[in-house]
Amino acid sequence: MEYQLQVEKDIETLKNDLPTLFQNDISYEIYTQDIYFQDPVNKFKGKLNYRIIFWTLRFHAQLFFTRIYFDLHEVYQSAEDIILAKWTVRGVLRVPWKAGVFFNGYSTYKLNQEGLIYEHIDTWDRKPGEVLQQFFRKGADMSDKNSMKFSS
Repeated sequence: MEYQLQVEKDIETLKNDLPTLFQNDISYEIYTQDIYFQDPVNKFKGKLNYRIIFWTLRFHAQLFFTRIYFDLHEVYQSAEDIILAKWTVRGVLRVPWKAGVFFNGYSTYKLNQEGLIYEHIDTWDRKPGEVLQQFFRKGADMSDKNSMKFSS
């Protein structure tokens, strides 16, 4: 019973934290001290390093983007000890040609016996080099300030 309550807290926390991760810090109480993180460009262990990666994301978002969004599509418990989050990152780089960055991904969160997250693996729908190539193409149509359109 306590385990499932913690899983529900994890899911609710992720639903609240992820959409604003480029603007606001996340909550860290749902993660273990030795949290393992991996994405296509980073791999590390420990809550301090986990905090640093989110600080770095916010810092670079403000420095390099005029607009950046983390669109959270769904968060759900896919197995007893796994939570999945599906998302899209989209943004406009702070360059004269307003390059648009866009990629989809999902996060797999593994839970320990207490229901805390001890592993976070991000999977992207394209290679990091393909995301980087978007930096050099004209991408965003900013004529409609309420939406962002990207050329392929």
